[in-house]
Amino acid sequence: MPSYRQWLRIRWPAALVATMGLLFTACGPIGANGPQSEQLAGDQTFRFPINNDIGTFDPAQLNAEVDSEFAINLFNGLLKFDNRYNIVPDIAERMPDVSADGLTYTFKLRKDVKFSNGDPVTARDFTYSWDRAAAARGPYGSNLSRIVGYGEVTTKNATVKHMSGLSAPDDDTFVVQLSQPTGYFLTEVAAYTLTTAVVDQKVVEKEPDTWWTKPETLIGTGPFKMVARSPKQSLDFEAVENWWGTPKSTLKKVHVDVIESLSSAIAKYEQGGYDTVGYGGMSTLPAEDVLRIQGGPKKDELHLIPKSRTTWVSFNFTKGPFKDMTGPAKELRQAFNLAIDRKKLVEVACARGTTCAVADGGLISKGLKGYVGDGKDSLATFDPAKARGLLKSADPDGSKTRGLTYWTNPSELNKAVAENLQSQWQENLGVHVDIQTVERQQFFQRQEKFEFILARTGWQADYDHPQDWFDNLFITGAGNSADGYSNPQLDTLVTTANAKQLGEAQRDYEQAAKIMIDDVRYIPLYYTVGQFLFKPYLEGAGSNNFQDYYWNGIHILQH
Repeated sequence: MPSYRQWLRIRWPAALVATMGLLFTACGPIGANGPQSEQLAGDQTFRFPINNDIGTFDPAQLNAEVDSEFAINLFNGLLKFDNRYNIVPDIAERMPDVSADGLTYTFKLRKDVKFSNGDPVTARDFTYSWDRAAAARGPYGSNLSRIVGYGEVTTKNATVKHMSGLSAPDDDTFVVQLSQPTGYFLTEVAAYTLTTAVVDQKVVEKEPDTWWTKPETLIGTGPFKMVARSPKQSLDFEAVENWWGTPKSTLKKVHVDVIESLSSAIAKYEQGGYDTVGYGGMSTLPAEDVLRIQGGPKKDELHLIPKSRTTWVSFNFTKGPFKDMTGPAKELRQAFNLAIDRKKLVEVACARGTTCAVADGGLISKGLKGYVGDGKDSLATFDPAKARGLLKSADPDGSKTRGLTYWTNPSELNKAVAENLQSQWQENLGVHVDIQTVERQQFFQRQEKFEFILARTGWQADYDHPQDWFDNLFITGAGNSADGYSNPQLDTLVTTANAKQLGEAQRDYEQAAKIMIDDVRYIPLYYTVGQFLFKPYLEGAGSNNFQDYYWNGIHILQH
């Protein structure tokens, strides 16, 4: 098993690893039993900023990374990921029993689990929660699609409210029957904040649309509960007294400010106002600040961690000049691709390449299963002469590309990327593209309705399996599709791959990725490297490629 440093060198360019130096390791936990009491600071309040407000805490509707990073501390599921991204039992007392045909999973539940309001958790709560999540048809609802009865619950105007593949023979037993065996079902279950978390039926049904917005009704099973919220200003959480799980939290409170600028947040961090910057899905810090800190006396507080996130530009396949799969529309998509020098973009927008790397190996992030390979994505090629030739052929009078707008949601990185794209399209194609910024939640809502002709699109993997990308983003009708693309050949390949174990399915997924490249579906941009600032007195905080470490493992030492 390679060390983390060896892992980095295997999967990331040597220059980037060298730039990271010794900064790649996040703060590790003090130990299994936590610190001795005399080591702890008297004030166990964990403080950090975010610059995008929460969109939702409802597990049935969770989508954005920032929402999920909070939800993993408020809710629980049957299984979870530990900090090393292993699947381990959570509310389930052990891993499930699986039938010989791979279709039936039987989970035995712990008997001591309670919601934060004291209500006991039973198997019937999971039946309700999973039925509700399926019926909501949220961004991750398809995670439940292999359960028998899913189709009856999710059809338009469905009158059936219960998936027949779910049952609760007694309070402590939850049984799931699948319509076909899969190699990733337990991985989906472990991603519990994305549809599979348990919620309190008595609370949710009283205020089905707003229950998650108020402290008194945001009821979960997690080690923390929300105690105050001022939209677009701040959020406050407290440790749940006598919480059923482990480890018991030494943190008493968590305070989060919603701020407009991460640069101002870093300034406050440096003045002692925050314990970390980067938590809560905010690990893309301003390039100038990263470079300044990297060269200064506080460089040991900066930690760079490769993340499982890719960012690209999506075209609209339902309307506008790029929509047709072949002919002039495809030539235009290729022209806009070839006009982008990604090395220049990364140099300008990503702190001289220290905070991201060129995405030239497909949309599945570098280092994850399904990555096509270094330099294997022809869409990442820079050829401005060919781009201008294709543009002239596809749009000789300029009418098709007149008045285009590139849409994005607010962040300093998104702004830098948008301005660089605008500049390169103007310089290399002679096409002016306006930039329009839309508040995050509205941006995602509008993007899912295919309102934008050109738009920033990104995805942070929920788990290390290509199915997570293809089913949620790439197949026809995917819940997080941002472009309306549809190719039956790709759909067939993915269906075939999903029925196999990963080793056998890898070739099918790679072929599906090549179909998207051949169709010029997207403009690849970059793979993200997360940047975190941690105070030296902060123990147990950190992040892996997928998520921040849980709050109940964090300790604030005397300082």
